[in-house]
Amino acid sequence: MPVRVVDTATPSSQTSSGQDANAVQPSPPSCSLLTAGRCFAGTQNVSSLQKDEAWKVNVRIHGCDIEQGYLCGTMEALNVPLADTPVVTFWEGEIVDAKNYTFFTGKWEASAEDDVRHWSKFPSFTPLLSQIEADGGKSVDLSNYPYIFMRWKEQYFVNVGVDCGLTIAGFYYVCFSCSDGSISGFYYDPNSSPFQKLELKCTNEKQSGFTFSSYELQ
Repeated sequence: MPVRVVDTATPSSQTSSGQDANAVQPSPPSCSLLTAGRCFAGTQNVSSLQKDEAWKVNVRIHGCDIEQGYLCGTMEALNVPLADTPVVTFWEGEIVDAKNYTFFTGKWEASAEDDVRHWSKFPSFTPLLSQIEADGGKSVDLSNYPYIFMRWKEQYFVNVGVDCGLTIAGFYYVCFSCSDGSISGFYYDPNSSPFQKLELKCTNEKQSGFTFSSYELQ
């Protein structure tokens, strides 16, 4: 949720799951660290040419369905300069599994070149690149891969209005480590500073050890 640079049109509502009806791919590994109730804390770098800046960020997973390639949650930015209160957004995610979703986004103003450029920022993506370039990743078996790749798209502000000075027009390319629950991400929005990095660490054993402020999701 970077600072709004210009007002952008509503992202395309086109559904582009990248699903190949003739291919049956196993789902990514079930991971005990990627389940409803898990919380993560870290930072998002929102630096621009004018200044260096990073926000403290908390994320909570509210739902996760590996088989359907879906998850959702909330993101809370704590020290946003233009806001008087922490800014909370609700997001929905696509899990890349070559069954429900591929590495190619096909919406949200992201081209195939944008996809490869952002995924390539993750070292864990490098061993997969040749297959992605060969067939779009439809034959990639991620069922035993130690990382889970996702896209997170913020849907709406939970506790502030759309005039808060921030934008949720873009989305995050996300890489999740199954071994330690760490999350790396890069925000994509043609109208925001490129490659804003999200870095999160798992902070709890599900419901214990970390709490959010209370917000009602509608």
